[in-house]
Amino acid sequence: MTASLEYPQARAQGCPFDPAPALRDVQAEAPLTRIHLWDGSTPWLVTRYQEMRALLSDPRVSSDINRDGYPVQSAAIAVRRRDASSFIVMDDPDHARLRRMITAPFAIKRVEAMRPAIQRITDELIDDLLAGPKPADLVKAFALPVPSRVICDLLGVPYDDHDFFQRNSSILLKRGTSAEEGAAAQKRLLDYLDELLGHKLADPGEDVLSDLAVQRVRTGELSRNEAARMGMLLLVAGHETTANMIALGTLALLEHPDQLAALRETDDPRLVAGAVEEMLRYLTITHSGRRRVALADIEIAGQTIRAGEGIVLAGETANRDPAVFADPDQLDIHRDARRHVAFGFGVHQCLGQPLARVELQVVYGTLFRRIPTLRRAVDLDEIPFKHDGQVYGVYELPVTW
Repeated sequence: MTASLEYPQARAQGCPFDPAPALRDVQAEAPLTRIHLWDGSTPWLVTRYQEMRALLSDPRVSSDINRDGYPVQSAAIAVRRRDASSFIVMDDPDHARLRRMITAPFAIKRVEAMRPAIQRITDELIDDLLAGPKPADLVKAFALPVPSRVICDLLGVPYDDHDFFQRNSSILLKRGTSAEEGAAAQKRLLDYLDELLGHKLADPGEDVLSDLAVQRVRTGELSRNEAARMGMLLLVAGHETTANMIALGTLALLEHPDQLAALRETDDPRLVAGAVEEMLRYLTITHSGRRRVALADIEIAGQTIRAGEGIVLAGETANRDPAVFADPDQLDIHRDARRHVAFGFGVHQCLGQPLARVELQVVYGTLFRRIPTLRRAVDLDEIPFKHDGQVYGVYELPVTW
């Protein structure tokens, strides 16, 4: 099959919440198609739900970024991840061994115990927002601080340093970041976390970095550098993804007033939780595809993926697959959307999903109730979307009330 589609594709003007039209076109034609990436490689693009789940759970599919044929997002990401790879781009048994070291803090019961603290943070930031000037940038005043404060508390990172780690995280997640810029930002974060781990070794607290320092580094199970890499992954992913979901989800709800009204007026936590699942499905902010490479020949959907060929799995179209979700382009918070693949699938699915769910439930269940007249302060076409990001969202969201 000849590759004809450049990837990633731009979203349509005026349709910022929907996948790129070209991706929907190829999804309608076939579950798999060849695409062109930045480096001239032609991996397979998987656009449908059934095939995505099958491949993400197939042991013949590798997450190892160092394998030949792995479809890296950019030259900068290739350099950075090979210099400081984390368990998300490793295969078992290394992936499972490292992941197990940090599973406990993200277990559902542990995260549920954090709900009152997350609620307090959310209410404090809404208090500040209401007391401040109008219009306000919801990203800066609310969407970014909520998960940043939560992950700082969990990891044991001083929130006073948020400008530093948010700025460097943003550099890492832009598609256009050069290899040199990305490597420098990564080094700054790793050096920062290495220094923090040193402090935790000398004076441990009750936080994830202290546990890594005492239980893993001091015992020799991890080097300081390996622990710093793990900490960087948790810090960056722990605030960036949820911040983008808060802001983009708020905007999507403002654009769907009937859905917003149903969410604002409910006191049923099950509806709020269901709304979060639907928002995750509908928006699917990881819009650069999950990347894999085949370890052996795989027959699927009438095609043969050969050993060594790259695979890009497009969650944003899998979550809009009409074979799984009726009227998939409609935002419907009453839908049962729990089967979505916004967090991936299989052994590599997102470790932090319980925390993200609780944060979003608290935010969506509180923001519109406390500010019932919240609305955009600018036209939709004036809002800067993160078309150039590894994670989709908005750079700013001017709101008033």
